[in-house]
Amino acid sequence: MAEADEVYVNARFIKSQEKATVKTWNSEPSAELPGSQQQAAGGSKVTAERVAVVVLLAAAVIAFGYTRYEYHQTTKHLQKLTDEYAAMRKNITAEACRKCQIGWERNGPQCYYFSTDQLTWEQAREKCQQIGGALVKIESEDEQSFLMQTLRHKMTEKEDRFWIGLTDSVTEGTWLWPDGTPLNKSLTFWRKGEPDNWTEVNNTQYVDGEDCVRMGEKCESGLKWWFDEPCTAPHKCICEKSAEIDA
Repeated sequence: MAEADEVYVNARFIKSQEKATVKTWNSEPSAELPGSQQQAAGGSKVTAERVAVVVLLAAAVIAFGYTRYEYHQTTKHLQKLTDEYAAMRKNITAEACRKCQIGWERNGPQCYYFSTDQLTWEQAREKCQQIGGALVKIESEDEQSFLMQTLRHKMTEKEDRFWIGLTDSVTEGTWLWPDGTPLNKSLTFWRKGEPDNWTEVNNTQYVDGEDCVRMGEKCESGLKWWFDEPCTAPHKCICEKSAEIDA
């Protein structure tokens, strides 16, 4: 019996060892990632997706803001063009509605009257005032050219003289227009050698010299048509006033 018991005990021991070996084999570490590492990997993926979403939203906001800015700028530009067009139409309409009285000739916004009466410079100024104007004040090459071309058709003689509103009778050498404004020295149309302030013209003595200005001489070319003359000499004259807007 002792020998049989020993065999039985050894068999149980061997069986126990086999179970321990199997248990040990089954309990070896898994090749898969630990739970904490798997959770970290999943978190990284979620974080990346969120960053991508934020970037896309930011890009969309920037694009929307730029589009609104472009729209605003385009709207401002269109409004500016609209305002300019409206102003241009208003000016064209106003210009088309301007008119001059019978006997006056229009150039731009001004009307001109060419008097054939032989008057001194002072008498010519008074006449222009009586008909609602003033002796002409020439302020541009266009105006000078218009007056020259018009006078060429009105002259009855080679040298047909018309007073303009320029004088230095107050202070010698200081040329003024009828409204008191000084002559713009960069915009003058003196004939070569003028003004010369002669004190004798055609054997007639003029104590005060030549203190007033006239224009008109057919043989002259270009725009240089101004001559100084004695203010008491009898000449025709040019009056001007603003054109009226026909309501």
